[in-house]
Amino acid sequence: MTRDVNARESPTARFSDRPASGWVDQEVRLVAYDHTWPVRFEAEAALLEGAIGPWVTGGIHHVGSTAMPGMTAKPIIDILVGVEDLPTSVPCVELLEPLGYVYAPYLPEVMHWFCKPDPARRTHHLHLVPTDSGRYRDELDFRDTLRADPATAQAYAELKQDLAQRFRQDREAYTAGKTGFVAEVLGRAVGDDSVFGGA
Repeated sequence: MTRDVNARESPTARFSDRPASGWVDQEVRLVAYDHTWPVRFEAEAALLEGAIGPWVTGGIHHVGSTAMPGMTAKPIIDILVGVEDLPTSVPCVELLEPLGYVYAPYLPEVMHWFCKPDPARRTHHLHLVPTDSGRYRDELDFRDTLRADPATAQAYAELKQDLAQRFRQDREAYTAGKTGFVAEVLGRAVGDDSVFGGA
């Protein structure tokens, strides 16, 4: 996947299905859990609040594997920000640039997705997602389920290790390989009052 990260264009022009030339993906690399990940999230959340606070309607959340204590993960802090909707949060694209975020047209009909500082060397992923969407609820529900269920978390870690070995140079295949597991976990979570309070 390629994109010219130096191209200057309007924010709305960036929202396409396909990245442009110049985008180079980072290989899939998993590491042991790092106890500094929550601290790094809190520091980044403060920066985000200062930059795009007026657009935040559903909080700033640490999600993904680095948000699950003890989980093997890619060393990238995943951050979910709840916004009112996608059209009105377009100004955030420009506002996030000084923080080093690069917009990428990944699922543009679902969220505004960014990586930092560069597609080939990532430290953070950022998802701006409408708070009334299934995607927003799913990201939080999946995190909370694995935090509460060590057996499911272990199964997920083992799956990721297998996929990382097979698809080190293919992030799309690595991500696709987790889809069935994620769907199964979220399916079980629906209506589970003990974990999600009936959400």
